[in-house]
Amino acid sequence: MNRQRGQTSALVTGQAKLSVQDASAAIIVLEDGRYLLQLRDDREEIWYPDHWGCFGGGVESGEDPLEALRRELREELGYDSQDARLFIQLDFDLPGLKLERYYRKYYLITMRLAEMRHLTLGEGKAVAAFDGDTLLGSLKVTPYDAFVLFLHARAFRIGKAC
Repeated sequence: MNRQRGQTSALVTGQAKLSVQDASAAIIVLEDGRYLLQLRDDREEIWYPDHWGCFGGGVESGEDPLEALRRELREELGYDSQDARLFIQLDFDLPGLKLERYYRKYYLITMRLAEMRHLTLGEGKAVAAFDGDTLLGSLKVTPYDAFVLFLHARAFRIGKAC
């Protein structure tokens, strides 16, 4: 999964405009404790192409963040989530770029292994499950998702376990 030396990411070399908007994402924890992640497409018009990350996406105008997450999970996985609780919200305040303040809300979802077997990938290159050590130690994960997954997987180091 690691990029060979000398190869440059489409994020770095791309010229396409990147959109900035509020977003919702899912920390999907399987009943065996692994995290379900998406390998993002390798396209310059998306944030962190060819990186592993949480499922989710932009919140459309007038849309509730939890509704947006449910819509994204149906589009990306064919999954209809009924049980999601807010875990954390990251705020991005970008005045130096002459942009507004944006958020990324992360919702915790627990999934049974039987449910995972019925998923259909509708967006991205792959879907796979990883234990916390693997995803934090050897995968190329989007930075904001890596931070939140670290907080969840290593909550015992910070405060109360989730």
